[in-house]
Amino acid sequence: MFKNLSPGAIGIRGLSLARSLDLARRTGFAGVDLNIGEAAELADRDGVGVVRQLFEDAGVRPGSWGLPVAWHDDERWQEDLQHLPRLATLARQLGCTRTAAWCPPASDVRPFEENFAWHVAHFRPIAQVLADHGCRLGIEFIGPKTLRRGRKYEFIYTLDGMMELAGAIDTGNVGLLLDAWHLYTSGASLDALDAITAQDIVVVHINDAPAGIPLDEQIDNVRRLPMETGVIDLVGFMNKLAALGYDGPVTPEPFSAPLNDIAAHDPLQAAQITAEAMKRLWQAAGL
Repeated sequence: MFKNLSPGAIGIRGLSLARSLDLARRTGFAGVDLNIGEAAELADRDGVGVVRQLFEDAGVRPGSWGLPVAWHDDERWQEDLQHLPRLATLARQLGCTRTAAWCPPASDVRPFEENFAWHVAHFRPIAQVLADHGCRLGIEFIGPKTLRRGRKYEFIYTLDGMMELAGAIDTGNVGLLLDAWHLYTSGASLDALDAITAQDIVVVHINDAPAGIPLDEQIDNVRRLPMETGVIDLVGFMNKLAALGYDGPVTPEPFSAPLNDIAAHDPLQAAQITAEAMKRLWQAAGL
């Protein structure tokens, strides 16, 4: 496992790849998430070797990249799919073979079984292209009950439900974007991780939860830095991942308003604060 920085996840906006790499290097992150569209523009202009050299010069590895396919949009997803082979090829050349997306936990349009089939039909062609180009897809289940409340049809919001969807997609390269927040808010215990393997985990996000708020009232975009409150057992979570042998990026995603305010005027300070939280977690977990 390695500490991975996603600048946008801590409120830092508009950084180029070069500046993101420099920020990760300066604050002790071993990896940084990749904007595959920007990387493709750089590679087209300067060559893949130049993009690869940016990582090598910084001493920072690529973490993951956001899936560049609007799979949820019936009008756009097949057009986006046409560009995916080129982008997946580049990602593999850069040594960044992990991409991820998230899956809504409810629908007002499709009942569960219809929605399940719809998701399989949309994700399978995407996953197959990724498999053909040596890449893996992690899909994130979204746990909070507050995002399902008031919706007509519930959908997947648990680890085992997402593993069932990954199995139904059946391309051999689909697993989890496993977020500690969503595992906690789904109501699962850490024992749920005993049912999966390291190969089932593509990407990991970590964060803490506000104290004093009942589980079913937690709000998705109101979180805390790792180890800030201790509501989520992140030490236990990380120890489970270590026991499984997970070797990929671990990315903080705190959705913290105070941190975002700092990031807006001092990105370096925001990254340093986040890095310190990650350091405390690594030390507490004995990693």
